[in-house]
Amino acid sequence: MDTLDEIDLQILRTLQKNAKLTTKELADAVHLTPTPVFERQKRLERKGYIRKYVAVLDADKLGLGLQVYCKVKLKQINHEIADTFVRRIMRIPEVTECYNTSGAYDYLLKVRAADMKQYQEFVLTKLGDIDSVGSIESTFVMAELKQTNGINI
Repeated sequence: MDTLDEIDLQILRTLQKNAKLTTKELADAVHLTPTPVFERQKRLERKGYIRKYVAVLDADKLGLGLQVYCKVKLKQINHEIADTFVRRIMRIPEVTECYNTSGAYDYLLKVRAADMKQYQEFVLTKLGDIDSVGSIESTFVMAELKQTNGINI
């Protein structure tokens, strides 16, 4: 791992809060001139510290206000079954996040749907169509109290 200095960390912290800043605005925020900030930012991108820039959308305004965490247990698991399951999940647009977990369940999915009816259809036609799925447990989000993509650095 490369060593990051305090200015690199300041750049990363600032971009986590607002990735839309111009190079000049970012330079002002970290008290440097634009050229070295631009070079540092490009190096952080090249080295993989900055993976991508995204817009965070309002799911409620887009009609996808139902957020569900879906715990999936496979009937059995090996490399082939796991790979096949993940490939299928990657093609399902309602699944916005997928984690391989330890414990009682094998995978944790974050799912977005318009309403309970659409989620039911998702479970029956998309998850239900995957042969390796043994059981599903759904947890419905009543209120999102904290959400961040940031990392505390």
